[in-house]
Amino acid sequence: MRLNFLIFLFIFLFSFTIYRIFDLSVNQYGFFSEVAANQKSYGSQDSILRGEIFIKEGSDGQLATLATNRLSSGSLDLYSRFYPEGTLGSSVVGFLGFQDKNRMGQYGLEEYYETWLSGQVGFKNFLNKVGLARGSTPGSSLILTIDKNIQFFVETKLKELTYKWSASGGNVIIQNPQTGAILAMASWPDFDPNQYSKYSLKNFINPNIQSSFEPGSSFKPITMAAALDTGAVNSETTFFDSGEVKIGSSTVRNYDLKSNGYQTMAQVLEKSINTGAIFAMRQTGREKFLEYIEKFQFGRKSDIDLAGEVSGNIKNLASGREINFVTASFGQGIAVTPLQLINSYSAIANGGRLMRPYVVEKIIKPSGESVEVRPEVISEPITPETAKTLKLMLVSVIENGSIKKAKVPGYKIAGKTGTAQEAKKDGGYSDFFIHNLVGFGPAENPRFTILLKLDRPKGIETAAVSLADAFGDIARFLISYYGIAPSTE
Repeated sequence: MRLNFLIFLFIFLFSFTIYRIFDLSVNQYGFFSEVAANQKSYGSQDSILRGEIFIKEGSDGQLATLATNRLSSGSLDLYSRFYPEGTLGSSVVGFLGFQDKNRMGQYGLEEYYETWLSGQVGFKNFLNKVGLARGSTPGSSLILTIDKNIQFFVETKLKELTYKWSASGGNVIIQNPQTGAILAMASWPDFDPNQYSKYSLKNFINPNIQSSFEPGSSFKPITMAAALDTGAVNSETTFFDSGEVKIGSSTVRNYDLKSNGYQTMAQVLEKSINTGAIFAMRQTGREKFLEYIEKFQFGRKSDIDLAGEVSGNIKNLASGREINFVTASFGQGIAVTPLQLINSYSAIANGGRLMRPYVVEKIIKPSGESVEVRPEVISEPITPETAKTLKLMLVSVIENGSIKKAKVPGYKIAGKTGTAQEAKKDGGYSDFFIHNLVGFGPAENPRFTILLKLDRPKGIETAAVSLADAFGDIARFLISYYGIAPSTE
């Protein structure tokens, strides 16, 4: 009897198990599929609030919104990204794109700060269809160093420049040299991140950090910085300019093909004399010259908090060939990013301290706790004494050189232009030119550094003519905006 009972119990339990498996896999398949489907649907980035991105609007603490969220059409709990300012700051902010069925940052700040902005995805069950997903955490928000009013002004000025000179593109950066903070960063052509799919892929390159170019004569202050800092020359050191320098079978000439006779180092910058830059480099020595280029962080990324930064290219100097050092002394044969170039001028303005550039000033967590970004010195390429001397030399460039239109009456503004042929990817040079102008002010206590760049301008030969007026306009705007008192020195 006991054996028969055990056999019966075994058969019963076995049959019941088989039935439950069948019931779960067949009869209740739709139920569990619905649960899984709902979890999959609501367990996405679109179901949580992404952190917002704010831009400063004046010095009184006011903020404007560059990136926020809004409910998707026809949905109570799915969000889309919205950029209220449209094209303003688009090359910095970026946009969201699809990756693995989730929308994620694909460009600019949206990509670089993806982990902070995206938050943490939770899940809903099929009975909970309204409100935030269960267990999800909203993203953190960003407050930028960029000022909306400055950004709008320079974007407008940049568009005017590109149209005036029929340029293929251009870019501008405004930086606080004392902290490294980016006050404005723009490029043209731009795009509207609300409709990014309507634009060409070439619009989604921020040339300020993602493209490099040969700077031309705007690199001469770096050459002079090395020569001054090593004691190889001083501002009054003279050399004889014959108009050309022979290196083997090659002849290097001044851009204007002129011979200037005896000139001081200060005049070398004022008149942008190629042979004078070569003289300064040779007095410094190739090894030391390269050392200073690296101290200014050329050839390496600045570690700015934007996605896609490139390092430029100074690799040809590794060969040790004299001709490569000769051309590098006046900014040809090497490639730099606009950010690297403005950062080097900011180091001169900042007493020889080169700061890490940054765009985000503060991160606000969902809890309300904030994470503040502190200014960081990443290099001290030259001494404060060298920086002071070079400042005066660069003021003299604007006061006495070819870019007098960049002057601001009552203020000492420092700067230097660069005009260089566009390098071809396969070697050699095209028939197009790139113009740039970099400077800072007021020289005695610099509050801003400005970089302007135009690609392939037409009907104009030099940056001194194409950019000086615009540079002066931007400098005057910043002086007025910050209420900076006139120079007293």
